[in-house]
Amino acid sequence: MNELLNLLKQNALESPENLAKMLGISVDEVRKQIAEFEKEGVIRAYQAIVNEEKLDASLVTTVIEVKVTPESEGGFDRIAARISRFPEVESVFLMSGGFDLLLFIKGRTMHEAFSFVSEKLATMTGVTSTATHFMMKTYKQNGIIMHAGGDDERLKVSP
Repeated sequence: MNELLNLLKQNALESPENLAKMLGISVDEVRKQIAEFEKEGVIRAYQAIVNEEKLDASLVTTVIEVKVTPESEGGFDRIAARISRFPEVESVFLMSGGFDLLLFIKGRTMHEAFSFVSEKLATMTGVTSTATHFMMKTYKQNGIIMHAGGDDERLKVSP
């Protein structure tokens, strides 16, 4: 992956001036590359990684494995696009293995997740089965460790 993209993934708020120094290129070149990545759709959005356990109103994250019948025109793409339009759905991935799609949804309660699966997802034409999992605790997300420990917890290596 491009070095600039790696730096932006680590901290999207880093200034173009600092990025230019880190990469050994001009600030104008950094701005030009970022604008090109945005125009081409390589950079889709800038987001903060939020430790929801620190918030008063934590949400329930649900992982749903979905088996579907691929359509003759479009395969998995059309059903994945339909599922993606639900506001509860945060992410949809095409997977290999026993299930076809992997969904991440958020809701205020487990009941909301259950209602989404039973009333919206399972009733869709083409969905043949689901398996639902509730995330209990997040230890690491998008490369960021979520606990607030400052201790050096590296594994000890013995001779």
